[in-house]
Amino acid sequence: MHHKTKNALIIFVKNPIKGKVKTRLAKTIGDDKALEVYQLLLKQTRKITGELECDKFVFYDRFVPKRDIWDVPGYCKYVQQGDDLGERMEQAFETIFGLGYKKVVIIGSDCYELEPADIKIAFELLSERTTSEKGTSVVIGPANDGGYYLLGLLQILSEIFGGIQWSAPEVLKDTLHKLGELNKSYALLPELTDIDTASDLPDEIIKKVGLLNTSLPNLCF
Repeated sequence: MHHKTKNALIIFVKNPIKGKVKTRLAKTIGDDKALEVYQLLLKQTRKITGELECDKFVFYDRFVPKRDIWDVPGYCKYVQQGDDLGERMEQAFETIFGLGYKKVVIIGSDCYELEPADIKIAFELLSERTTSEKGTSVVIGPANDGGYYLLGLLQILSEIFGGIQWSAPEVLKDTLHKLGELNKSYALLPELTDIDTASDLPDEIIKKVGLLNTSLPNLCF
């Protein structure tokens, strides 16, 4: 890809395979509906990133499909590498920084509330330290489950990807602690909701996948 910008967006996705996505959600609504939900999340992620003025890189968890919604100009496809989420994110950052980008932001595909403005602000906040300005080395978008939906970096910080129990409620807390130890400045975006369980589902998705007339213990209407 020819660089149109110094900014790059990494999008972590899962291959939409029944029984392999939204497994916690599937325990309540079943594998078929969980797959429908995830496909909606993918479409939403594609929609909000489409007009962003940055180069975009989709990293799949299993394999690169021949044809899907990401086969449009401005997106490149890769496969995630590593044993856990930390290793996979670090490898993705290393790959994209290795291409010469100066600001790199990563998002997942679980946050239905995420807007293009959130990603634009993340790029704007990332700034080098100068003699008059402190600068911001890291930008994080906190998720309501204790993790984060966005991470922006100016350089690889291997320390924040290791020694963390991923999918635990202390991910953000532990990451901020590591940044403090590294004496790295950071900025926090507004807290948003990652969709992991039925109680996280917004009304719009509930209606689209036909869950309104379904008896679900974790849903309130």
